[in-house]
Amino acid sequence: MRDGESYGFATEQVHAGEQPEPGTGARITPVYLSAGFEFDDFDQASARFVDTQSGYSYTRVGNPTNAAVERKLARLDHGASAVLLASGQAATAIAALAIVQAGDHIVCSSSVYEGTKGLFQSNLTRLGVSVDLVADPSDLGEWERLITPRTRMLFGESIPNPRNDVLDVPAVAEIAHRHGLPLVVDNTIATPFLFRPLDHGADIVTYSTSKLLTGHGASLGGAVVVGRGFDWWADAERFPQFAAPAGGVSGPSWIGAYGSDAVGAYLRDAVAMRFGPTQSPWHAFLLNQGLETLSLRMSRHVESALAVAQWLESRPEVVGVDYAGLSSNAHHGTAERLLPRGAGSVFAFTVDGGIDAARRFYNAVELFSRMTHIGDVRSLILHPATTIHVQQTPEQRRSAGISDGMLRLSIGLEDPADLIRDLERGFAALA
Repeated sequence: MRDGESYGFATEQVHAGEQPEPGTGARITPVYLSAGFEFDDFDQASARFVDTQSGYSYTRVGNPTNAAVERKLARLDHGASAVLLASGQAATAIAALAIVQAGDHIVCSSSVYEGTKGLFQSNLTRLGVSVDLVADPSDLGEWERLITPRTRMLFGESIPNPRNDVLDVPAVAEIAHRHGLPLVVDNTIATPFLFRPLDHGADIVTYSTSKLLTGHGASLGGAVVVGRGFDWWADAERFPQFAAPAGGVSGPSWIGAYGSDAVGAYLRDAVAMRFGPTQSPWHAFLLNQGLETLSLRMSRHVESALAVAQWLESRPEVVGVDYAGLSSNAHHGTAERLLPRGAGSVFAFTVDGGIDAARRFYNAVELFSRMTHIGDVRSLILHPATTIHVQQTPEQRRSAGISDGMLRLSIGLEDPADLIRDLERGFAALA
């Protein structure tokens, strides 16, 4: 691919970031399973430690397999750079730790993944960072009211699960930027094929690459993609870490050394490298295999999810279907505006009869896999109230929109007619 030339998404998902390996001509990016890399001489060893971008020294700092996939993901998301990490949780943690410090404050959507809430409300609070949750993420006034002089970032998910209350990223980004703050968006369920947060005002994007980006359920990983638009150095007192010397003691600042990608370099070299949630090159290779077919898979995921959601909505046993792709959904307008290719493939529906009905339905299906995962080629089912949200009180679950009769589906790549027939077994168990 030529630098600076525009290509379609399907072309970029195959070719971006890669080239035949020098020497052997291998067309597929090899798996470099090496903890360290040999230096040619004394001077090169020193140079690699002064500038980690000049070559490879240790896989915790950088690896050729990972680097190729990072370049591809950054291009797919229209970002300046990307960093692969060991899990989606690691991606969220590293993104936050690059921005906040003791005494700082985060405003976060209440619809985010429970693991993210736990990270922010438990782990980060132990480090002196406070968090406020936006009870209704569609209420833009609530986002603004929760911002304080110590707020350093806003955080949300483009397509939350299981509520599917699509985040109005451009509107929340406008609020954030008016206050001189970055917006960080978890784009796991949308992927860059359905939605590019950076094009709509977000400043940093996080992923659990274990899900739809990889697609086959055989890999664990995460990623942070950094955009170019936010002026991190406009307020050195608010974000002093980026104005500090990149070398730690002396020399140019991160801004002076890396320019528009200062935050990406800081995130990689000063945060991810030191905390150490390194992505295995083997898992990076598996991610790359998944990225090559992302557009094809996502198109099928979305098509099947809409068919299943429409069928579920027609069932008399169903109290409600939380899928923004349905015209009856309260968030359908936002989804139509921001997600023209579809509202994803993960959603929830609620059966009449509470937990007993949910249990009978859950135990009756045969084709759906009963497991805690999403974004697989296989269709999955889970009961959120007794799994992901089991540590919450009934009041907390109700506040989060999690009822006892709710079941979450992740629609895979099977024939939708077969999935519907399997769900009919669940309804038969309720008779």
